[in-house]
Amino acid sequence: MYLKPGFEKEYEKRHAAIWPELKQMIKDQGVGNYSIFWDKDTNILFAYQECSGEGNSQDTTDVDPITQKWWDMMADIMEVNPDNSPVTIPIQELFHMD
Repeated sequence: MYLKPGFEKEYEKRHAAIWPELKQMIKDQGVGNYSIFWDKDTNILFAYQECSGEGNSQDTTDVDPITQKWWDMMADIMEVNPDNSPVTIPIQELFHMD
């Protein structure tokens, strides 16, 4: 995902106050251990989440109203698609160690 320049503190502020219903919905979809990292040189946001099953928080098919509302609120500080979902690039895991 891509953060617009100058919005680092605002992004942190909004996520510090994440809505309880959004947090619960993400958990209910089987997402756990969710972290977002920021590369200050590129403004790239890297999200890591462990998912049980097929769900993940970046799924843009059949979006529920809570997620859509969150996307709409975040659209002014991130690069987004026409539906306000964050622009994301799927990446492939090349190494894993337990």
